[in-house]
Amino acid sequence: MADLVSGIAKFNPFSKVVDDDDKGEAIDEGTVAGGGHASRQSHITKDELRVSEALKNFLVKEGVLQEAEAGLNAAEPTTALRELLDKSHINVPAGVIDRNYPLPEYYISSSHNTYLMAHQLFGESHASAYEIALHTGSRCVEIDAWDNDDNKDEPKVTHGYTLVSNIPFREVCETIRDVVDKEAADEKNAAPIMISLENHCNAHGQLRLAQIMQEVFGHRLLSKDIREKGVHEQENPTQHQHITLAELGNKVAVIVEYHLPNEEESSSDSSSDEEDQKQARHEYAEKKKATNAGTIIPELAELGVYAQSVKPVNNSWFEAELDDAPHHHLINVSESGLRAHLPANSAKIAKHNAHHLMRVYPKGTRISSKNLAPVPFWGIGAQICALNWQTFGASSQINEALFAGTGGYVLKPAALRAGGSGNLSTGRRRKLRLHVAGATDVPLPEDREHQDIKPYLTCTLVHPNDMNNMPPKRKTAGYKPHKLTGFMHKDNSPANDPIWKDVLDWEYEDNELVFLRLLIKSDDSFSRNPIFAVAAVRLMYVASGWTFIRMLDLRGHETTCTLLVRFEFLDL
Repeated sequence: MADLVSGIAKFNPFSKVVDDDDKGEAIDEGTVAGGGHASRQSHITKDELRVSEALKNFLVKEGVLQEAEAGLNAAEPTTALRELLDKSHINVPAGVIDRNYPLPEYYISSSHNTYLMAHQLFGESHASAYEIALHTGSRCVEIDAWDNDDNKDEPKVTHGYTLVSNIPFREVCETIRDVVDKEAADEKNAAPIMISLENHCNAHGQLRLAQIMQEVFGHRLLSKDIREKGVHEQENPTQHQHITLAELGNKVAVIVEYHLPNEEESSSDSSSDEEDQKQARHEYAEKKKATNAGTIIPELAELGVYAQSVKPVNNSWFEAELDDAPHHHLINVSESGLRAHLPANSAKIAKHNAHHLMRVYPKGTRISSKNLAPVPFWGIGAQICALNWQTFGASSQINEALFAGTGGYVLKPAALRAGGSGNLSTGRRRKLRLHVAGATDVPLPEDREHQDIKPYLTCTLVHPNDMNNMPPKRKTAGYKPHKLTGFMHKDNSPANDPIWKDVLDWEYEDNELVFLRLLIKSDDSFSRNPIFAVAAVRLMYVASGWTFIRMLDLRGHETTCTLLVRFEFLDL
């Protein structure tokens, strides 16, 4: 019945056209998601790419290439054209990947509910989901550990109060260990892996968690201070000096919960309002109180060497110093809980985050694996914005734009590090002029032909100050080739090789965390405009001159589609 209704709506001339710009499809090992291996090694070589005749003519007209270099009417791209195709559209500054700063001064590519392959309430749990997340760039993964009634010595990983399946905790640790060993073989790619451990186990279960991690990870596990106590503390005896990223090497570092006095059960961020789940949550909370299960046993607590996760009971953490704080606290807060303090306390929170870690996770109503918008939280220095890693939607695309080519750790801007003002804005106004030439080889679904599409480029400017997630959008006109008089037009191309020759403008407040998200879509009458290819870039990374952006499909896979653009920045 639903299909019939949607079908009727598609042909209704009065129905509203909907743009679903946050659409994404399932992530797998071939996905370019957040600075991981897939993004370092191109699966499609420059030899597999081509440039349309219309764009060759454009490059000649713009003086980028001579006619001979462009290879007009040649079947194979020339050496000069291949070099241009192979030129990266971004240049990541060396300082961004310098690993000699304290850990809180980095953004960390992070996943939420990592064990899930799909839906938050009904999905399958698989250990392979950890391999996919780590391979595609996540450096912080989440494990929800629960007691296993079938075997008390082997805790399980699952999403509580839901119909999600479960997997052995040991199997998850073994999967992570195997990834660590693969990365260790390639020293330049080695980087620490952080485990956000959500503990729901009783004392015996917690002991087994600690023992299993020691058994499986062995020397890979960070189980004690790397530095000898007192060396750095002598420089600043009032503060616990945080470890640098370089000192962590490729260790497995565990984030362990630390319960503050009067801490409330976080029911407001539960994943569902179903009555049976509310009842299960209530019963679990009562059981915790009766058995004192909320207390973290020492054997597990000591594994949180540089990160003890706390849920604040008041505002002391950003107003002054956190009351009853552990030695290296990490503020663990939902997006809605943090948003309540913004923008009034943004600068204070940013200054806190210059010295201490913060993890922001999606609000509980995001049961379909839709994601929080990370950029405003990065803008106040939140290191860990935990994203649902199941689909390559808008937030995953922006995450890839920040972490592309970095190994999953990015140094924060100076304003958000120790000694910084806590305010990223410079007060200057800038203009971005995006010169759009066209695209080649727009990928189409199997049920579409290039004759029936009308491709256009739509772009949104994503800014940290946009707390309402309403980025300004600009788009080109839809492209249709000339049918009857095509022989008269040099620029006449098939619709999957569109030519736009357009300029899109934005004015914005200068900031180091501004991103541009680019989508190639089709202007379909009376229906949703489908997305064919996507890309996103951090503006401070973009290369100068005309460059080809390698477009991705909705699973985050590289395609042979390239988009020819030039970024121009003007101070206003």
